[in-house]
Amino acid sequence: MPSRRTSTIGLAGTGRIGTLHAETLTALPTVATVVLTDADTDRAHTVATDLGAEFAPDLDALFAADLDGLVIATGTDSHPELITRAVDAGIPVFCEKPVAADLAGTLAVIEHIENSSVPVQIGFQRRFDAGYRAVRGAISSGRLGRLHTVRATTLDPAPPPAEYIARSGGLFRDCGVHDFDIIRWVTGREVVEVCALGANRGEEFIAEAGDVDTAAVVLRLDDGTLATVSLTRYNGTGYDVRLEALGSEGNAVVGVDGVAPLDPVGAGRTASYFYTGFLERFRSAYAEELSAFVAVVTGELDSPCSPIDALEACYVAEACELSRRAGRAVEVSEIRD
Repeated sequence: MPSRRTSTIGLAGTGRIGTLHAETLTALPTVATVVLTDADTDRAHTVATDLGAEFAPDLDALFAADLDGLVIATGTDSHPELITRAVDAGIPVFCEKPVAADLAGTLAVIEHIENSSVPVQIGFQRRFDAGYRAVRGAISSGRLGRLHTVRATTLDPAPPPAEYIARSGGLFRDCGVHDFDIIRWVTGREVVEVCALGANRGEEFIAEAGDVDTAAVVLRLDDGTLATVSLTRYNGTGYDVRLEALGSEGNAVVGVDGVAPLDPVGAGRTASYFYTGFLERFRSAYAEELSAFVAVVTGELDSPCSPIDALEACYVAEACELSRRAGRAVEVSEIRD
């Protein structure tokens, strides 16, 4: 946790996640001032008023506010410009994933900022969830023995709107990338090969966008560990995000709690209410993530999730998409080359 106050944190984007970030920042005792902006100026002004934050009518006004740090929660297309503009101005950056809409854009941003000492943190909030941190600790401590299998799931209760799907980059890049990042993070290993299958049995607009609504992925890690990732836009019971790490001496599981959307056969439902979405499931993790960013701003912490980390997860997502389309296993080195 940072030990001194920062003068000003700017935030671009006041949609769902941006508003949550604004609430977090204004509540942090280490942040003196929060300045908000959004293309929807009425919305940004309303959020700023409700939270006691300051309002900037546009990006130029935001950057003119003598920022100590910038949080980017805008649409993906704007991420590259905002990241590079902030870094060029010497302003530490937190940006929601992804760095850019595609691999080429991600590489271009990294090339632009690679010689800068200005820290950039990319938003993969699962790294700040207590459960995932405990699994990482169990693996690194050797308590599980030889890790042989990792199982990860991201199951959304319903698909986002058609206009979002059309610009999302696809199920692997938009959704599965969180699993690819967290598998790398908890195991400390790299993904070297993938085999991915996809299916469409839901809304036609998903297939029309060239995407799939459900996918099954097998990953081979560089030490031989196997990992599986299950993804869907249609998990009617609720928002189900879990990870199981299975070893020769034990196992560790995250995501199974009193409100996980699980319905054991023969036992009846264990709860009358289940998680409905990612904001609810990961609210505490998002708060920890922003608190860590403030520590990055004050120089007390190195970026806990760099653009290079995001690039590695992006490589895996790209390999999965190629595997799905080509109908074969793909080595991640094919994407790197």
